[in-house]
This record gives sequence, structure tokens and C-alpha cells, in this order.
Amino acid sequence: MKHLPFSCASRLLLAALFLAPSLHAAIKLPALVGDNMVLQAEAKANVWGLADPGEKVTVTFEGKTAQASAGADGKWQARLENLKSGTTGDLTIAGTNTVTLKNVVAGEVWVASGQSNMEFRVAGSLNAQTEIAAANFPAIRMFNLKRAAKGEPQDNCEGQWQVCSPQTVGGFSAVGYFFARRLHETLKQPVGVIHTSWGGTPAEFWTPTPIIVGTPDFKHIADAWQQTIANYPKAKEAYDKAMQEWKAAVEQAKTDGKAAPRQPNAPRGGDAFGGPGCLYNGMIAPVLPYTIQGAIWYQGESDASAAALYRKLFPTTILSWRMAWAKAGLAGSDRPDFPFLFVQLANYIPANSDPTRSEWAELREAQLQTLELPRTGMAVAIDIGEAGDIHPKNKQEVGRRLALCAEATVYYRDQEYSGPLFGGSQIEEGKLRLSFRNANGMKAKDDGPVKGFTIAGEDRVFHAADAEIQGDHVILSSKEVPKPVAVRYAWADNPECNLINEAGLPASPFRTDDWSSRP
Repeated sequence: MKHLPFSCASRLLLAALFLAPSLHAAIKLPALVGDNMVLQAEAKANVWGLADPGEKVTVTFEGKTAQASAGADGKWQARLENLKSGTTGDLTIAGTNTVTLKNVVAGEVWVASGQSNMEFRVAGSLNAQTEIAAANFPAIRMFNLKRAAKGEPQDNCEGQWQVCSPQTVGGFSAVGYFFARRLHETLKQPVGVIHTSWGGTPAEFWTPTPIIVGTPDFKHIADAWQQTIANYPKAKEAYDKAMQEWKAAVEQAKTDGKAAPRQPNAPRGGDAFGGPGCLYNGMIAPVLPYTIQGAIWYQGESDASAAALYRKLFPTTILSWRMAWAKAGLAGSDRPDFPFLFVQLANYIPANSDPTRSEWAELREAQLQTLELPRTGMAVAIDIGEAGDIHPKNKQEVGRRLALCAEATVYYRDQEYSGPLFGGSQIEEGKLRLSFRNANGMKAKDDGPVKGFTIAGEDRVFHAADAEIQGDHVILSSKEVPKPVAVRYAWADNPECNLINEAGLPASPFRTDDWSSRP
């Protein structure tokens, strides 16, 4: 067989292929493994990356060493065990080359996720300038994941660890920062926060796609997304036409001296954003190899119109995260059920508020019911919202209440961490007796009459109730309801309520009925 001669270009290409280094010749690290990172103390702190298949990798940090070999795909993981909190120094990763990470510290690592109230920055919070000026906490570090919606789980993300200072803290998640600050000051330990949130996003975005697709209760979400993808070409065509008309209208408005019309919204379906699991794929999956202590969560506003679904979806989201970390064997507590602490929706009056029902009260109820999952905790925020602003500025108290829960349930500090939680009720001679947990020193916040309770009889008409506190019980009565059968507390979008315990923590809204509406 006659061999054809190589062209000069072909020879150069062949030489380049033989001389080029392999894909993972040098150790490569994900964004989360970098300068200023916080390694989970007293656990198996994972460090991971890429190298040549079979390459031996040694990780060293302040006298601790861990070794690993890269697999056939070039991936490796090495775990530094039982690091003492506060240990600080350089971390070296040695293989065919050596990478040195500066200013690494061992401490407590928490993931902070959710939608806009978690994304809300310190720069926009209450007394922002004072808070920023005082934020000199080099032992607090935060990693902000860049927004990324993906159709498949990702191995890496964009972002970097930043040391807390007046120059950096303004861009931190406010809830994440105030949570970390309280833990740091109480525990006297470094705290790292991996912040991964996106405003206006529902829970199904943060739940693995296979779980949404494979669960009958959620399959309609996946089906709707497939229909959105199918409809996208026509929707995009209509959008392009609308944009042309809008641009013309803007020019005409300028000529006429009028306000410009609102720009049309781009349709979904042209990329991954909007699909079930899109943010889990892009913003949680890359974090899974990180050894963490637990997670904090502030989300639910985007699900307020679907509280019945949220009762199932939110616990599923939590369990799916726990399963994912457990599968990796990297939960910082070395338990598959790492702590998951969340914020109950604050008081607020939505623009589309329905006078016959309270969707926000129903969503809060779904969050309250999620406490049935083990190792969960809830920060009640019914008293620190703003009726006209879905983004209340008092993130300091939100972070503090989450930290109180973490301190008591994760770090075993002997303190109250929750407001009163409804325990049960019984009828006594035309009155209702309610029992509460976390109720030591229960009282009205302003030392006046207790507000926020309503009761109803068989007619399902609720009336304001007189409330008498007796230890960890509340006795309710109303002249309009001689035979009460149901009670509600703080059951409104923006309720007037004032029941607290001796720690000053507010009682969670609740109801004993399952009636679909209220007068």
C-alpha cells in the first residue's frame, strides 16, 4: 500500500500532539480550593482536584498530611482529619508540581443558600455603613458562587474566598455574614460561609433534577419545563418581534417626551435557567466535595402560591442535599443528616394579596411542618419584616436567630434558641387551652394584652380571642365563640402579633384547622 506523504502542517500538528502535556499534567484545583479557604475543623476536611491519572498527590497543612492517587479520570480527593480549630497557615498540594495555598484556616464551614433575602448584601442592610466600618474579622471568610444555571451537575464554579474586612464585607450575604459573626464571637472560632443563592427562585430549581422527574408529586414541574422548551422557538420569535416594536416605541417616547414603555421579558426555554434542578446543578453540585458543618436557608417567597406543594418539596430538597453529601461521605459532622436551619417568611403584604386567604401564612405553615425532619431548625421572622418591602433590612436579627439555633442544637450551648411553638390544644368549658414548647417566660412583647389569636366554632368564622397566659399554656376565649373548635395565631400576610418567650423570641404562626379560606 502506497503511503501518502505528510504535509508540513500535518508534521507540525503530529509533533505538537506528541510533545503536548497530558490534559491534567499539572495539579489543577477547583475554585473552592484556594487561598483564604476555611477547612472544617475536627472532621475529615476534603481537598480535591485534578492530576494525571494515577498520579500520587500529597496534601500538607500545619503538620497534618493526607495522600491520594488520581483516578482514571484524573480526579483525586485527600482528607485532612481532626484539624484543630484556629489552625492557620499555608496548605501545600504536591504531585508532579506543587501548589501552595495561602492563609488557610481551620474552623466551622456553613453553606448559605436560598433566594433574594439570602442574596441580600450587607451594603443594603440596617445601619450598613456602621456595620461595614466595624467588620474587621479576618477569621470570617466568605465564598460567593457566581450565578450559574446548568442542565447537568457541574464539577466547578466561579468565585473566590474573601477575608472579612470593611473593604469586602459590603458584598457578603447579610444573613450569612451576621450568622457567621455571631458564631465567631460566641464560639471563638473561625467561620467560613459558602454563599450560593439566586433571587426569585423556587425550591425546585435547588432540587436534583432526577428527584423532580422521578417523584409523582413533582413530575408536573418537569413536564411543564419540557413544554416550555418545546414552545421556545415560537416564543422567541414573538419576543424578537416585540423587542423590535419596543425599541421603536422607546425612540418615539423620546421624541414625544414621554416615559419609555417597559421592556418585554425574554421567554424561558432557551437555556437551562428555569428547569428543575438548574441551580442545584450549577450552584450546589460543585460544592458537594466540600466538608461542611451544616446549611442555612432563606427561601420560600417564590413558592408562596403553592404552599401545599412546598410541604412536600421543601423537605425533599433538604433530604436530597443530605443524600448528596452523604454519598460523598463529606458532611462535616460525619453524619448523613447534617443540620439544616432555615428562616420562616417574615411579615409582608404582597401586591396580589388575597383578602379571603393568606398564601404567606400557608407557606409559613409548610415551613413549620418541615421541623418534623430531624436536625432542622427554624428562625421565626414574623416580627422583623416590613409590610411594604419583601426585603426587610434587619438581617442582623435574622442571622442572630439562626446562630442561636446553631449554637444550641449543633454546638450544644445551653440556651433558648426558638420562640414558642404550638404543642396541642384542648377544649375546657367554652375555652381553648393551648400548650407550647420553648415557652419559658412566655408573655406579650409589649407587656400589654396578647395579640394575634383568633378562634372559630363550627361555623368556621374566626373572631379575635382574649388570651390569658398560664405558664407554658395560653387560655383563649371569645364572647362571639361559645364553643370554639379551631384556633389560629398570626394567620395573615402581615399579622399583628406579640407573643414571645423570656428570650424575646417570637412565637411561630400556626393553625389547628385545615380549612381552605378565612373570612
